[in-house]
Amino acid sequence: MSRIYRSLPPSGTKLGIAFSGGLDTRCAVAWLAEQSQEVYAYTADLAQPDEANCDDIPPIAMAHGARAARLLDCRDALVREGLVAIQCGAFHLRTAGKVYFNTTPLGRAVTTTAIVRAMMADDVHVFGDGSTHKGNDIQRFYRYGALVDPTLRIYKPWLDSAFVKAFGGRTEMAQYLARIGKPYKTGVEKAYSTDANLLGATHEAKDLERLDTGLRIVEPIMGVAPWRRDVDIAPEEVTIGFEQGVPTSLDGARFPSRLELFKQCNLIGGRHGLGISDQIENRVIDAKSRGCYEAPGMALIHLGYERLLSAIHNENTMELYATLGRRLGRLLYEGRWYDPEACLLKDGLARWIAPAVTGSVTVELRRGDDYTLLDTRAEYMAYGPDKLSMERVEEPAFTPEDRIGALELQNLSVGDNRALLLHHLASVRNLGTGGAASELGGLLGDGE
Repeated sequence: MSRIYRSLPPSGTKLGIAFSGGLDTRCAVAWLAEQSQEVYAYTADLAQPDEANCDDIPPIAMAHGARAARLLDCRDALVREGLVAIQCGAFHLRTAGKVYFNTTPLGRAVTTTAIVRAMMADDVHVFGDGSTHKGNDIQRFYRYGALVDPTLRIYKPWLDSAFVKAFGGRTEMAQYLARIGKPYKTGVEKAYSTDANLLGATHEAKDLERLDTGLRIVEPIMGVAPWRRDVDIAPEEVTIGFEQGVPTSLDGARFPSRLELFKQCNLIGGRHGLGISDQIENRVIDAKSRGCYEAPGMALIHLGYERLLSAIHNENTMELYATLGRRLGRLLYEGRWYDPEACLLKDGLARWIAPAVTGSVTVELRRGDDYTLLDTRAEYMAYGPDKLSMERVEEPAFTPEDRIGALELQNLSVGDNRALLLHHLASVRNLGTGGAASELGGLLGDGE
């Protein structure tokens, strides 16, 4: 039996909706109430930078026909998961060093699990949201919902042909709300859509779907646009303190909660336009899309964390951090943040990498990702200035004689490699295959 309703559930069904308060969810709640559904609206408070006051959203749902509406405080949970992602390096999208911090996938993990738990408390077991069939979120909402409530069924208005036929677009939705006496006051229509939470903002769709449209059309909502030369951005020094992999202070000042510290990181990074990226990515359906992202606080904390990692951990550990973190990032992107394989990776990375990260990093921020590292201090560091100093030191870590021995030990592998390459060269010549054989022969002094 399918978990997904292809048309409306029976009349009187308790139906939970993830309610943002925007045009589409207002329209959905009003229409579902007209169809004799008992609509329960759930709004996640994620400290969204594009919302003035989340407390104002549930009354909107009630005014549009919801039987009940609840605001769920997800802010602390969102910060917790964001910091875990930084500790594990759970970011798989990078373009020329620019990182996407998976802020929307983290938001969906926190939002969906919180909403479905609240629905279970209200004995509501049918869930809907505003995600479309072409995106990633439809999978994330589905997986997290089914993970929390094994009896959960899904009804999404945007998968119901009757709803889609009735409301083909934003114009039809606005006309419907006006007709039922709930007119929606639209602002200036942007050239792209935005989704945001405390960790970051995502801008995509419409004009941003064309690659000949640059990032300059985006107006950041979490800070300044570093490409705006008419905006003056003064350099600023900031010191980020860490204890066992967790940021705990800024310029020596501590905060009453991680949430408050993160808000301050957003303010500092935001006024420099730090952490903005433009990515071409592969959605979960393996088709490419484009997203433009802001994440000033994540970028600032990540900068300090990875600087300390490079000073503390050895190369083999750093390689695992990079490869396993990238794999974890893709799992997060696919809506698998709480799956066993993701838990395994998070446990290993958080347990063996993050706890050693106690120290501080001082950085001068300028414009965008233009910054200078000024100081790095840690309780323990593998890095030591005297180990490889070019100057004379009293007790060198090793002597020239030690290095001679280390180099000559490599004669074994170099000799074996040379013999194998010559054998390979002879084999390809006998087979008559060309390729790089002549170049390799010349390199080894065995050319024909």
